[in-house]
Amino acid sequence: MTEEIVCGIDEAGRGPWAGPVVAAAVVLSAARPIAGLADSKQLSPRRRQQLCGEILRRALVGIGEASVEEIDRLNILQASLLAMVRAVARLPRAPTLALVDGNRAPPLACAVRTIVSGDAKEPAISAASIVAKVSRDGLLRQLAGRYPGYGFERHLGYGTPEHAAALGRLGPCALHRTSFGPVRRSREQSVNS
Repeated sequence: MTEEIVCGIDEAGRGPWAGPVVAAAVVLSAARPIAGLADSKQLSPRRRQQLCGEILRRALVGIGEASVEEIDRLNILQASLLAMVRAVARLPRAPTLALVDGNRAPPLACAVRTIVSGDAKEPAISAASIVAKVSRDGLLRQLAGRYPGYGFERHLGYGTPEHAAALGRLGPCALHRTSFGPVRRSREQSVNS
């Protein structure tokens, strides 16, 4: 009988107006348990960072992303599923079962089970949500230096009043998802002004 390898999968960054969507696939080890796993949104940034370090040391992890161009070309749902496929492909061992947060399954070679609010119910999905969130946040903070004035290091691409004001002032940059309404409207205004 083949050993069952279960991975949890989640993504971060479906809602923001800018930046890639990042997914993580995590296979937890029963021999190396990690205490305190929870939905990444319920954890402080500091605790997320600590847990992410533990997950990277004690579990098998794959991280994948879909670019802004792919989000605009495919739509955010399809881009999220693509990021998930890429995350699973980067796992050191192929899973036999994938537990996916939400109600849409990426096309994978293994069995897949979707779990609504899985990031709060399944430790492997919680771990994936933490890794995806920490990875994406770190990426946006790095990219902020390339695109000054937008405040990406603070709002991480999400639609905050600060971000809306920067869009109005500067117009969209290469990090912005032009298929998203607020960005599209800002681009139309800057073209027409």
